[in-house]
Amino acid sequence: MHQGNQTTVSEFLLLGLSNETEKQSPLFVLFLGMHLTTVAGNGLILLAIALDTCLHTPMYLFLANLSFADISSSSTSIPKMLMNIRTKSLSISYNSCITQMYFSIVFTVIDNFLLGVMAYDRFVAICHPLNYATIMCPMLCILLTVIPWVLSNVVALTHTLLLIQLVFCDGNTLPHFFCDLAPLLKLSCSDALVNELVLLIVGLSVIIFPFAVILFSYICIIRDVLRLSSLERKWKAFSTCSSHLTVVLLFYGTIIGVYFFPSSTHSEDTDKIGAVLFTAVTPMVNPFIYSLRNRDMNSTLRKLINKKCGSSL
Repeated sequence: MHQGNQTTVSEFLLLGLSNETEKQSPLFVLFLGMHLTTVAGNGLILLAIALDTCLHTPMYLFLANLSFADISSSSTSIPKMLMNIRTKSLSISYNSCITQMYFSIVFTVIDNFLLGVMAYDRFVAICHPLNYATIMCPMLCILLTVIPWVLSNVVALTHTLLLIQLVFCDGNTLPHFFCDLAPLLKLSCSDALVNELVLLIVGLSVIIFPFAVILFSYICIIRDVLRLSSLERKWKAFSTCSSHLTVVLLFYGTIIGVYFFPSSTHSEDTDKIGAVLFTAVTPMVNPFIYSLRNRDMNSTLRKLINKKCGSSL
């Protein structure tokens, strides 16, 4: 087995989602549409929150961060895949690959933390409405925004520093559409046991706390909602919880199944499906679930569109 701390390859080859020629054009159209939808949907959310002072509240501050993370997550991997399909070039430099992996980890982890933060915000709003402004003070909101970004970069830096110690010998072909941690560990000809253990330990540490916050928050929310006398208010609250929990289950199920278990326990196709779910599907549907169905957001977006149409006439 080769040992050392320097790679012997200068680039990797990304095989993409399929090596069948007839599938390349449909894949290009599909993922271009998904990426544009993600950027447009989340971009509208950011624009609405920035321009409407009524939306300058803790909930929309966290939502703005989630939208920015979703745009960034999709932009980290999808444009490179689209470019490779159009140019029929599979290569990506070693440094670009490591950089892409770093930011994909950052935006995956930040989504995880923000889901927990947003669940806590809803818990305070529903279960302690009279004390909401006191509890969710500006200092706490700043901390709940900054700390997830710091921690996500620490997690990404940890995995990156460990990965660059591995040796990549003659094999440089990644059966994936972007440089993801799991397939890179499989490709290395070094012993990646330490990397696998860190992936498991850090991954579980990162996921357990936000998930516990989400679980606790929704248990309390459901308990208080059941006490409401109005059936209409109960249904509206449960509908909102159901939408959020759907995204939570999709996100956490994908991350746990693909990234927090040794890479030898799942197939390459599982890696790809999981990666598509959290890099393309989840960022695309988040605007519809979190914002476009929100009355305040809908009102703001309509005002922006009407103002734009009026100014163009």
